[in-house]
Amino acid sequence: MCGIAGAYRWPDGEAVTRRLTDTLAHRGPDGSGRYGHAAGDGDVHLGHRRLAVVDLTGTGAQPMVADGLALTYNGELYNAPALRRELVAAGVRFRGTSDTEVLLEAWRRWGTDCLPRLRGMFAFGIFDERTGDLVLARDHLGIKPLFLLRRGTGLVFASELKALAAVAGGPLQVDHAALVASLLYYWVPDSRCAFREAEKLPPGSWLRCRPDGRVERGRFWQLKDVAAEGRERARAGERPDLAAVVEESTRQHLLSDVPVATFLSGGLDSSYLTALAARHRPGISAYTIGFRPEDARFEAMPDDLRHARRVAGDFGVELHEIEIAPQVRDLLPRMTYHLDEPIGDPAAINTFLICSAARDAGVKVMLSGMGADELFAGYRKHLANLIALRYQRVPRPLRRGAAAAVGRLPVATARRGYRSVRFAKRFLSFAELPEETAFRRSYTMYDRDELLALVDPDLAGTVDDVLTEHADVYRDNDLDDFVNRMCLGDARMFLPGLNLAYTDRASMAASTEVRVPYVDVDVVRAAFTVPGDRKIVGRQGKAVLKEAAASVLPREIVYRPKGLFSAPLRAWMSRDLAPLVREVVHDGVLVENGFLRREALQRLVAEDAAGRRDYSKHLWHVLTLEYWYRGATSKESG
Repeated sequence: MCGIAGAYRWPDGEAVTRRLTDTLAHRGPDGSGRYGHAAGDGDVHLGHRRLAVVDLTGTGAQPMVADGLALTYNGELYNAPALRRELVAAGVRFRGTSDTEVLLEAWRRWGTDCLPRLRGMFAFGIFDERTGDLVLARDHLGIKPLFLLRRGTGLVFASELKALAAVAGGPLQVDHAALVASLLYYWVPDSRCAFREAEKLPPGSWLRCRPDGRVERGRFWQLKDVAAEGRERARAGERPDLAAVVEESTRQHLLSDVPVATFLSGGLDSSYLTALAARHRPGISAYTIGFRPEDARFEAMPDDLRHARRVAGDFGVELHEIEIAPQVRDLLPRMTYHLDEPIGDPAAINTFLICSAARDAGVKVMLSGMGADELFAGYRKHLANLIALRYQRVPRPLRRGAAAAVGRLPVATARRGYRSVRFAKRFLSFAELPEETAFRRSYTMYDRDELLALVDPDLAGTVDDVLTEHADVYRDNDLDDFVNRMCLGDARMFLPGLNLAYTDRASMAASTEVRVPYVDVDVVRAAFTVPGDRKIVGRQGKAVLKEAAASVLPREIVYRPKGLFSAPLRAWMSRDLAPLVREVVHDGVLVENGFLRREALQRLVAEDAAGRRDYSKHLWHVLTLEYWYRGATSKESG
């Protein structure tokens, strides 16, 4: 896991690449390197910051240059041993043991045809000295980031957006459409970028720059095709051995020459991975979080620690417990800097603090249960949308009465919050809507009218564009299974746009690599071969994954209510962050420049303070957006 950067036919490319690489130092504290070469009537420069995980010697250093190819690469290839054996059989001789060298030689032999054969997470740039071509590529599911900026026939790229902003040679303009999208989702979709000139290379794709200025793009993998193939296999009666697939993925994700640990919340996903990892690496350690008792009580948060302790004790895992009582006012601007774009999920703070603690203990690599909820329908919204179909058959007078009764209930008092009331109000906000609209409303922050009331009236067309984009992506499939349509939508939008994005940024801010065994091409293929009625059975989400895990874990872990990898937001907003909220609402830059409307924000604050609605997540995101925007526009003015 590393930081990569480069410049292709860009003015002063050597100095630019040096600055890009220096900005990424936190991603790779174990080494750095640069490479330069002519490219047509210009030149190419590649930079690298190394976090040494596999082949800790100099033979794994980057940029790696051999026989006319130069590679700067971020990621891990879990099938590198198998690819190495195939290449050796074909006559390739390797100098070291790194997966970087395997990737370079696979490219030499197969070119872009090697990409669908790779199993892992990756983003890389590879330059061919003979042709003068630079190719950029990103992994199947968008686990690793790759940002780029093109001007004329030139291009710069980097693992983080902030690096591009630092070398653009002029101000990058904030894309207000991306900010509107971030308000809707509380993250920026992978299809958009917070700066107008920059872009993200899409998952499962490559881009080739030629010295004559031509640019070619290609796709080597598409998630909707995998979902369609899975549907056909299911119709043919294929039932994947999910337990075997998940165990094999977990085993491969343990490939490392440095210590590996796990996130362990005590929930199903992390407990299952930890138990499987302990089979293959006895004595593995794990990290878990708890909260200040007063915060947990106020938030009505479940006690996950006792479940994590149970799993650790059963499988001989050394458990490290970290109490999350952060100086959140100090962490907020730091996290908005590292997250690159406005991401309003406080779980990023948890990830950063866990990874920092692990790194202090000498751990560079962590396994996370990220992705299981998206692929196997484990979120409450999946079950809620199914229940909504039944709710719509309830006579309208009864529905009106239920909505009126729930509407009168408070979500909190001065001493505690009421989680079940919050869930009920949320459910009723989408329960009677059409499928795509209901699914969007079940996990986004605002409906159309609320979003229009919050932002500059001139952005009304932008609001509609953002909503249309969601509908287009959600409907871009021919699946006849409602549950798998939701899973596909999440895997294409929610997973890369939010969960993988904050996990990468927050972990790399602590110079730590996080691996995600559920977000694996073989696990994904298996997941979409499972019909929706085996993912949600009765009121049980992730039913098929629970069946697989039940042979390993105690039933009380497998079938316990779902926990949340989140934070006590209501407690933070009502105590630690209340002064910041007042400042942003009354004197924030986004209010002063008219992007956000003060009256609408004041209504959110008043409703939340009175306990009538829970707007803590909305207000947290407004804070993150404000702090991100201040940083972005101060760079512009500089």
